[in-house]
Amino acid sequence: MSITIQRRKTRIVCISDTHNQTPKLPKGDILIHAGDLTNQGSYSELKKTVAWLERQDFEAVIVVAGNHDTTLDAPFFYSSENKWKWPSLQDPVACRKLLTESKHITYLENETATIYLTSPTGPRTCLRVFGSPCSPGRRGWAFQYWGEEEAEKTWAGIGMDVDVVVTHTPAYGFVDSRGKDGAGRTGCEILGRKLEEVRPLMSICGHIHSGRGVERVRWRTPSKASGSLEGPEEHSPSTAPHSLVEAKEVWTDPGRGNNKISIVDLTLKSGHPIDNTGRLTRHVVPDSLVDLFCGQPDAVPGSGGPQPGKLEAISTSSLEDVALRGSEAEGWTRKTGGAVERRSSDIGRSEVDADAVQRSKALRDRHETAMINAAFLGPRNTGPMTFNKPIVVDVELPVWEFSSAHHVQ
Repeated sequence: MSITIQRRKTRIVCISDTHNQTPKLPKGDILIHAGDLTNQGSYSELKKTVAWLERQDFEAVIVVAGNHDTTLDAPFFYSSENKWKWPSLQDPVACRKLLTESKHITYLENETATIYLTSPTGPRTCLRVFGSPCSPGRRGWAFQYWGEEEAEKTWAGIGMDVDVVVTHTPAYGFVDSRGKDGAGRTGCEILGRKLEEVRPLMSICGHIHSGRGVERVRWRTPSKASGSLEGPEEHSPSTAPHSLVEAKEVWTDPGRGNNKISIVDLTLKSGHPIDNTGRLTRHVVPDSLVDLFCGQPDAVPGSGGPQPGKLEAISTSSLEDVALRGSEAEGWTRKTGGAVERRSSDIGRSEVDADAVQRSKALRDRHETAMINAAFLGPRNTGPMTFNKPIVVDVELPVWEFSSAHHVQ
């Protein structure tokens, strides 16, 4: 069955590695923070940063931790708490609750969530995001893994149906340079292979401060990579780094040295839209959730609905209906910013078990990924501290709709 999916421009503000800084942020629909909220992870540091995040005027605020947020990794904290001087006795449970019990923040720790923007004056779009605080290292800091086996286990949780991947670490060879001319790359090779396999719309990270920037990656088509289009094996990532990368386009920051925002325009209006439409995002919402989505008890399906916008034909089936069977309200939460969050029950598994043909079709339409390192703090060199601007991304995302409106089509 072929249906039409409406898409609309959505503005995503990306930042990472703020390390206790609370900068003024550009306006947008979604805020994504890719970790290292603090220098050490004390309760006072986290409380200050969480309060700053919760004050921001975004429908959705998506956050992962980083290696410096040590109290959020309880096993690491208890094994290393004497490594640092603390202002007072630290309670990892209380520290984690600042994020996990936030009414505004979607905190992801090797988890997947689907985010629906619901404001009648906003884009009313949705995206599926995987978030992880992990980075490679010999466990000298929080959320670290070491060796290929641990890395593969960590990144196995990235499902084939995600739109955006948010990780503290960059992937190897993508916005991960510690030096000039691409020298000293320190990203995760296994994560790079996983991104080659999944080919998300965007991959957002931080960690390597000197790697701040954007690289637009063009993936090789399956026929070029394997010489065949038969069977799901064609999309298995190669063990050789970047074997499926056809080209990389490095972003020139329009906000460098001036008062302009640092923007990346991936929309049709730019004349150079990102070539990635093979997503399986669930865009149909059960009518039974109308009150949750409209934020008022007397709301009716379709109220405040989207206006005509870009339409794009996509081959699909009743995947959305399958995903929404059972207890429809389970796992759905409305955030104070207005977004509705739906958590996955099985991390690392798609809500919809699309067959090989559907998955193959989706991957054929995933030709590009925007790799974004949004480190706010500049490289840790001698001299005064330097800061970067948040990176603002304009991208067209699917517009969600109630199931009654969907079945009318």
